[in-house]
Amino acid sequence: MEQPTNHFEPVWAAGFMSGTSIDAVDAALILTDGERVLDFGPVAERKYRPQERSIIRTAVDAARAWNWSGPRPETAIRAANEVLTQTHADAWRQLIEGWNGPVPAIAGVHGQTVLHRPPTAEVSGQTLQILDASSLRSQLGVPLAYDFRSADVGAGGQGAPLAPAFHAALLQALGDTSSKAVLNLGGVANVTYRAADGKLVAFDTGPANGPIDEWMEQHGLGTHDENGRTAAAGRVDEMSIDLWMDKPWFDLPGPKSLDRFDFDATLARGMSVEDGAATLTAFSAESVAHAIRSFTDRPDQLIVCGGGRRNPQLMQELRVRAPCAVKSAEDVGWLGDSIEAQAFAFLAVRTLRGLPISWPGTTSAPAPITGGRLID
Repeated sequence: MEQPTNHFEPVWAAGFMSGTSIDAVDAALILTDGERVLDFGPVAERKYRPQERSIIRTAVDAARAWNWSGPRPETAIRAANEVLTQTHADAWRQLIEGWNGPVPAIAGVHGQTVLHRPPTAEVSGQTLQILDASSLRSQLGVPLAYDFRSADVGAGGQGAPLAPAFHAALLQALGDTSSKAVLNLGGVANVTYRAADGKLVAFDTGPANGPIDEWMEQHGLGTHDENGRTAAAGRVDEMSIDLWMDKPWFDLPGPKSLDRFDFDATLARGMSVEDGAATLTAFSAESVAHAIRSFTDRPDQLIVCGGGRRNPQLMQELRVRAPCAVKSAEDVGWLGDSIEAQAFAFLAVRTLRGLPISWPGTTSAPAPITGGRLID
């Protein structure tokens, strides 16, 4: 990342993230100048209630059925936006309750991804994160940065992943210049690779929690595989994994991105509940390992953040398959559940400063892109 040409006093910024797993709104405060992370403030999590999750899921399903053809499903999106505004406002109140520091100078919010189509040779990319930004700005009472992906996609980029700028700042703060990788295990897995020379590469590696969560829900076993117990009771079908890894997407070089439903639970149809969970879990790990093996200068560590690191079976599969040491975010002093929320606080300050938030090596954009829209 380039150095700025003007001095900017660090500010406290808030960030919010609602992932494709639709489990919670995560919120976090950091002190940053948009290049360095100077301090960490409190974090908060506002879990979605079943009815709220259902309303957002309905909007996702409606968006997938629409797929940018015909009238947009405004009724479903409007209902989801009301839920998003309320839950983000709740997370904000949890975040600043008891906070004795200054009022955050800005907030960054990702919104809820309901549809994402990476660009191909035949069609332009498109991405849709829903959010009533004006209503949320009124609830928060501070300037709000949002819509971080559209500018990158409009310029021909993948629009994802966006956390690499923050991952690079976190790695810089560790003071270790060896090659390293940061892995986020959300609905989809994405990796940020920093080479020893400082070069930054990032892309989606494949599925993470999404197909596993969907598999558990389909079988009436909750929203996720608690502690990986169902997968641990099953047998991994390595032949199926080999077949799935033959999909052309895995041969594409990064940067590349996925929609949450590009790989789903239908992969495991016909398997027992336990074997399906075990095989989907191992597939997520194998797709990550495949990405790590593609780097000429392999990282000495893979630092794992996101909800998937709480799945012991997924972490075990990663340790077996990845060609490097695997650590959780907490092993290096990070808060693994809050990194994406912290990232959007960081990106909000970069938006405020007019600094790029994506690069050719992270999204395949043709040039560094300054993304994000700002409501003062």
